Amino acid sequence: MPKDTNAVGTIFGGTILAEIDLAAATEAHKAHAGMVVTVSMDKIDFKAPVYVGDLVSFFTRTSRIGRSSITVHVSVWAKRRFGGGAHAYVTEAQVTMVAVDKNFHPIPVGSLARE
Repeated sequence: MPKDTNAVGTIFGGTILAEIDLAAATEAHKAHAGMVVTVSMDKIDFKAPVYVGDLVSFFTRTSRIGRSSITVHVSVWAKRRFGGGAHAYVTEAQVTMVAVDKNFHPIPVGSLARE
């Protein structure tokens, strides 16, 4: 059993959540070159499982930029390895990231923390 799967052969939800977090951080870095941290993820409902062998894609867009926060919408799709390569909508999330300095205090988006 691969390390990111459960006993029924699907990917752990926590693994998908971790990848959503990474995708959101990558998108947030388009607006802020410094450090960003995750402060929240909205309610996440899994609509379809991800199976071993599926190709999983994470699509992101910045939906809001506040003073120190960046909200990123992430949608997750799986291309089935078996079954003709059909695409399945897996889930989506709104992830709020906050720009921080080296002491993890919020700073304005777009500013660079002084070293």
